Amino acid sequence: MKKSTEIINLPIISITEGVEIGQVKSIIINPDKFSVDFLTTQQEDWQIGVKAIPFKKVIGVGEYAVTVENDSAIMDLSEIPIANELFNKKISLIGSRVMTRKGELLGEISEYHVNDDNGDLVGLSLKVKGEEVILPITEVITLGKQMVIVSEHAKDSFVIVTDDLESIPVKEEAPSKSVVEPEPVVEQPIISPAVKEEAEQKVNYLKDKQIQLLINKNVMKDIYNQQGELLIKKGTILTEKDITSAQGAGPTVFVELSMNVSE
Repeated sequence: MKKSTEIINLPIISITEGVEIGQVKSIIINPDKFSVDFLTTQQEDWQIGVKAIPFKKVIGVGEYAVTVENDSAIMDLSEIPIANELFNKKISLIGSRVMTRKGELLGEISEYHVNDDNGDLVGLSLKVKGEEVILPITEVITLGKQMVIVSEHAKDSFVIVTDDLESIPVKEEAPSKSVVEPEPVVEQPIISPAVKEEAEQKVNYLKDKQIQLLINKNVMKDIYNQQGELLIKKGTILTEKDITSAQGAGPTVFVELSMNVSE
């Protein structure tokens, strides 16, 4: 697991050439998948435009560098439509407020944590009453540009930040000890697939809850999608199809809809 600040500014190393080919400039988050999908890069030639690496092409995120197979992993952002779309959404998370589905403000995000094996978001750090806590990503309903919406019971899932969070890199430093080497293999299925499956189940459950919450309610203003096209007209009595369309249009659109309905 890595903090976002542990990834940004890392040099990018080509394994094939054995040279530094860039530096991580920023992280592109997919708010629908709750994952890091791309890393933008900073290179010496500022005339080449914005470049990005799909996270699936990243071989490793270490303490000192991000490694890729070769320089072909770096692509022009304009050549990757989905990357360009996600980049323009500008989901940064840090500084975003965290609010429960019932309107309780929990705090502001100070950091987020990434599974450095597959890019999945693991948790969000925020301060509550002067104490830093981590909220598991499984409690998140919506990752918006300015607001993150979580379940009303999110506070029950807070994890207090301790030095135990630093134990993961320590375990990776001991591959030479045969008795320690099998440990990451045993832990990996528990950390990654289980969390991902639980997150998917949670998302599907919450989407059904969102439909139940909004169905048959009256829309008080026109709702537009990310492309500026009218998605749901003012005065519409919401059907399941309308709500599903808003969910599919992205978290920003859905939050806009949920905040502008009446009985």
